[in-house]
Amino acid sequence: MIRIGPVDLGGALPFALIAGPCQLETRDHALFMAEGIARANGGRPFIFKASFDKANRSSLGSTRGVGMDEGLHILQEVRDAHGCPVLSDVHDVEQARVAGGVLDVVQIPAFLCRQTDLLLAAGESGAAVNIKKGQFLAPWDMAHVAEKVASTGNERIMLCDRGTSFGYNTLVSDFRGLPVMARTGYPVVFDATHSVQQPGGQGATSGGQREFAPVLARAACAVGISALFIETHQAPDTAPSDGPNMIPLAEMAALLADLRRYDALRKSDMDQA
Repeated sequence: MIRIGPVDLGGALPFALIAGPCQLETRDHALFMAEGIARANGGRPFIFKASFDKANRSSLGSTRGVGMDEGLHILQEVRDAHGCPVLSDVHDVEQARVAGGVLDVVQIPAFLCRQTDLLLAAGESGAAVNIKKGQFLAPWDMAHVAEKVASTGNERIMLCDRGTSFGYNTLVSDFRGLPVMARTGYPVVFDATHSVQQPGGQGATSGGQREFAPVLARAACAVGISALFIETHQAPDTAPSDGPNMIPLAEMAALLADLRRYDALRKSDMDQA
């Protein structure tokens, strides 16, 4: 088990929620989203996620976000206002060093999960580290990835599955990977919304099939996970990034209530084991 502020993850504990919009847009929007997520989550602790820099967009013309300085200021304000830990991506060593001084969770993007210097910098930042499994990587290879972060003395590590490349512009979720990664002893996160992404599926932007995100999230809960990662937006179809796979904010409360039933059934089996 690891603790991130008021959020505990691991073992037979109910799943922790990591949620927020794909991209930080404005201060007011971030505060609005955090309030909506808190309400949908029934007042339970959660980790607020939003990216200050989307450095891995499909095309040069895609918007990247507000940048690190403004983004960290906004995320700190969200944490102060709602008491929730905050998470964002980092893409290079300097970002990890600076952002780690503000963020509660530093996230390693899937495409960068084997970058040794970045992983070491994230571990040395003192923040918890959520490592997205590369779409190209086998789940058992994540043990080596985690070892790099753990070598810094930082054991607050999460391993996150977000689908595996399956042909062009397509991902598939192999749920065998969740218990395989759990064998490392680190909490496993399932990213339900990026798992239904269609990378580059709309040419200059990525597509997605958000209608299948709840299906995959239920399956992950039935297998057993420590946290669910769900991107959400009040108007996904007009969001600046990843709109096709984000869950509408208005649907989050019902979805989370449904997922908790699956999670509770699985965790009750774990308690009896």
